[in-house]
Amino acid sequence: MDSDLNSRIGRRVRQLREGLGLSLDALAERSGVSRSNISLIERGGSSPTAVVLDKLSGALGATVASLFEPAESSIAADPSPLARVADQPVWQDPGSGYLRRNVSPPARSPIQLVDVVFPPGQRIAYDATPRDNETYQQVWMIDGAMELTVGRTTWRLETGDTLAMQLDQPLVYRNPTRSPARYLVALVTLPWSPHARRSAS
Repeated sequence: MDSDLNSRIGRRVRQLREGLGLSLDALAERSGVSRSNISLIERGGSSPTAVVLDKLSGALGATVASLFEPAESSIAADPSPLARVADQPVWQDPGSGYLRRNVSPPARSPIQLVDVVFPPGQRIAYDATPRDNETYQQVWMIDGAMELTVGRTTWRLETGDTLAMQLDQPLVYRNPTRSPARYLVALVTLPWSPHARRSAS
């Protein structure tokens, strides 16, 4: 499953890069990820961390969630609005060990939903990657507690709490407890259209 998902991510990164007319060198310069690493990812020969995927998605004008969708050539002309749980891609970050499930059907809606289980004591820090489109995110705590630092402000989320933000500044996720935390992430990228979702977000 991991190798299949790595191959899917690689095909999607290449599709988005070529759709923007970017060379490997150009994407490396925009993202801060080395050319050799991008090449390895596109060939499905690497399991990139969440931080690397965030850098690549930002440089490609996309979201991390969209990197787990099938490449455009694999999406039906009229894709189903139903995503069965067995078909929802599940990925584990090799850096922190957090698990993410892409809940949304591919290319059907401007809303992307991601179900996350975050291990106790772990932390992930994302840079403020420049984005061509405005991307908004809400985090809803399903179980447990998390600390989210958005820019210079730290928020502690308990079960049932929701935090809204725009992805235009550094973002840190931290589970300060001894128990796993589970939360739902909802993302919307503006401007949006079904065609733009398939080709650039």
